[in-house]
Amino acid sequence: MIKGTRRMNTILGAVGVLLVLILVYRQLPSRRPRTLGVHAGRLADCPATPNCVCTQATDPEHRIEPIHFEGNPSTGFQRVQSTLATMPRLKVISAEFPYLHAEARTPLLQFIDDVEILVDEDSSTIHFRSASRVGHSDLGVNRERMEQFRRLFHQTPAGPPP
Repeated sequence: MIKGTRRMNTILGAVGVLLVLILVYRQLPSRRPRTLGVHAGRLADCPATPNCVCTQATDPEHRIEPIHFEGNPSTGFQRVQSTLATMPRLKVISAEFPYLHAEARTPLLQFIDDVEILVDEDSSTIHFRSASRVGHSDLGVNRERMEQFRRLFHQTPAGPPP
């Protein structure tokens, strides 16, 4: 009986330590990267890790196609905001034409991914970047999020954001 109790206490202790480590690890990505924003008319390059996609990337691993739209660029920006408002676990942090920054949280561990959008007025193009703050692989989550954004954008009527 004592051996069983010790074993159970050891297992519960290990689970407790693991939970504490997960909670501490979750707090690490809370700092926003300094590379966010528009620099010389471009979004930041993706890191070498496969947990980022960007329309301005040149390598196939990180490259994702931008969205082309018709009409007034500020209306396109409003449409971006309306589209993002329909996406779960995504919060707009700042939005000042032509740039928007949002944070997306993973459902289970609440890791933060940064989503950036830049409207290019001259070419009527929406550039975007989605990147994990920590880790190596995101199992394709950032790419899928931005493909979902693309699908929803094409379904969203023009108008002011909610």
